[in-house]
Amino acid sequence: MTERAVAGEEKRRQLLDAAVRVFARKGFHASRVGDIAEEAGVAHGLLYHYFKSKDEVLEAVFHDNWSLLLARIASVEETDERAADQLRHITAIVLRTWLHLPDVVRVVIREFGRSPELSERIGDLAQPINSIARVIERGIERGEFKKVDPRVAATVVYGSIDELLTAWVLDRLPSGEEDVAAAEQTLVEVSLRGLET
Repeated sequence: MTERAVAGEEKRRQLLDAAVRVFARKGFHASRVGDIAEEAGVAHGLLYHYFKSKDEVLEAVFHDNWSLLLARIASVEETDERAADQLRHITAIVLRTWLHLPDVVRVVIREFGRSPELSERIGDLAQPINSIARVIERGIERGEFKKVDPRVAATVVYGSIDELLTAWVLDRLPSGEEDVAAAEQTLVEVSLRGLET
């Protein structure tokens, strides 16, 4: 990449980071493009050099972060570990996102998780469920897991993950580092107890 391209990418990243903070604090609908520019410390018009609209900013926030999460999940799937260990790792990756990127999780849960229109436009919210289903299917084929419907089981597992993240976003459960570790262990134990032969 040229120096100019690197600088452009850094400015884009700066705008997206500012947008995450603003959306997490005020909510997407109450936020204005000017709020994002002010948070980023740039001129109002600069945002339009990188993004056509506030909606496009939100979609970029989602895609940039979601693609990293999906890549990490895919790397677990590619290992030859036991299915139970793969499920543990996938659960840890998603739940620990709360510790590393809480504002991103807030935005994704509030704006995407609860908006069917946005979810349809994005289209890949089901990918973690598909990955978990494949892990469960392999576990069944190897005799590690009971014969269950992999898609239903994956939906139950991911639904639990999503509900924990939602509870942390809404302050319904304590969400410190020890709390996240305990929730992760509980979720995995409950899930595996139902799946393992």
